[in-house]
Amino acid sequence: MSETVIESPLPLPDLSTKSARVQWVMDELERLYPVVPVPLDHTDPYTLLVAVLLSAQCTDERVNQVTPALFARADNPKHMRNVPVEEVREIIRPCGLSPQKSKAIVRLSEILMDEHGGVVPQDMEALERLPGVGHKTASVVMSQAFGVPAFPVDTHIHRLMYRWNFTNGKNVEQTERDAKRLFPEERWNKLHLQIIFYGREYSPARSPKRDRDFITRTIGRKSEIAKLK
Repeated sequence: MSETVIESPLPLPDLSTKSARVQWVMDELERLYPVVPVPLDHTDPYTLLVAVLLSAQCTDERVNQVTPALFARADNPKHMRNVPVEEVREIIRPCGLSPQKSKAIVRLSEILMDEHGGVVPQDMEALERLPGVGHKTASVVMSQAFGVPAFPVDTHIHRLMYRWNFTNGKNVEQTERDAKRLFPEERWNKLHLQIIFYGREYSPARSPKRDRDFITRTIGRKSEIAKLK
């Protein structure tokens, strides 16, 4: 039995220009996801920073299963800096890469206390200098903790931007530049989450379905449409 073909209830506009396709995608994502909760459970910038660090090569669901025990032990840099790395490693082991991540969590907590008064800096460059914090992690914290416009690019966004012919897929840096160029800045913080949610629900990495992935089916590059099953 074939799946029901998912269609947008909205009238299909003229999509002959890229700007029209970009606007249509934004409209559809807003229709699907008018409210976008932050996927990682947290209570403040510090717990979000740690959760995002843990999410590298790990699902958000798994991170949310692990962080309650970690934050019960220490949920601020003052206390976390005093937790033995070995103890942190045991707690976060299910997230993978626990030797590197545990060292980074304890060390960044020390730096936050010694150099930033125990506060997560609202500054991209300062965040990127912290151990275990790359550009994507810093972008997530700036966007979701501080509301500063940013466009963190994860595997879902990188995949969909290419499928939708909005970037050449060369690398995540190029994808981020293209996203920031195409989408209005005031939409970045919400839109990057909307794209992630769409990717998870309608356009997975493996075996995307023609019946479900209606955005790719409608405006995707030809080579990607051909891959829809």
